[in-house]
Amino acid sequence: MSQHTVFELRRYRLRPQSRETLISLFDSRFVEPQEALGISVKGQFRDLDDPDAFVWFRSFETMEARLEALASFYSGSVWKEYGQAANATMLNSDNVLLLRSTGGVQPFAHNLQRNQEAERAETGGIVVTNICALAPGTEDDFARFFSEHALPVIQAAGARIDGAFVTERSANSFPRLPVREGETVFVWLECHKDEESAAGYRDRLRQNASWIDDVYPRMDGQCWRRIEVARLTPTSRSLCAW
Repeated sequence: MSQHTVFELRRYRLRPQSRETLISLFDSRFVEPQEALGISVKGQFRDLDDPDAFVWFRSFETMEARLEALASFYSGSVWKEYGQAANATMLNSDNVLLLRSTGGVQPFAHNLQRNQEAERAETGGIVVTNICALAPGTEDDFARFFSEHALPVIQAAGARIDGAFVTERSANSFPRLPVREGETVFVWLECHKDEESAAGYRDRLRQNASWIDDVYPRMDGQCWRRIEVARLTPTSRSLCAW
């Protein structure tokens, strides 16, 4: 399989009580048509703390491949038939980060392949996104610090890291779908078996003097605002799950 280098983290703000409608539509109508065009749908999630949010990741081989695939999908028959119904569930779909992988972590390495999806009994796990807003030009140094100092502590405390990403600097070549351009971010993605495992992980971090006294303060001090944390649960067709 070709290596994908471009990722989108997409967060939709939905109309009240519309999330299950969108998830049903997305999982039944939009997964295979995107993947047929070379788009990899990495994971789809409910936000545990926001009932009106839907979060998902997808990836592309290159920015050029992204342009071609998105142009094909959003002008194609599937989107023409079901796009209006999907858009009717949303208040806003422009909260999108364009990212590239970094930090020595193979992104989504624990995902099932799509052809293995039917073999599992159910999806599970708690997936946590952590978004760090940084000063322009500091993301690579931040990623290096994360890889060398934060990652070993996080993994020792029990989290599975499913990706580390920084802003993809290429201009958005498909402006029909806006992204948050002009921002600098570092994002890391954790996965836990369940709420109990996630709570145990947080307790172990709080008891780690290196994390509390050095690593986390140094990371937090480089962020322009508090690290944005979202706790997610995978939908039944999400390949990113425990």
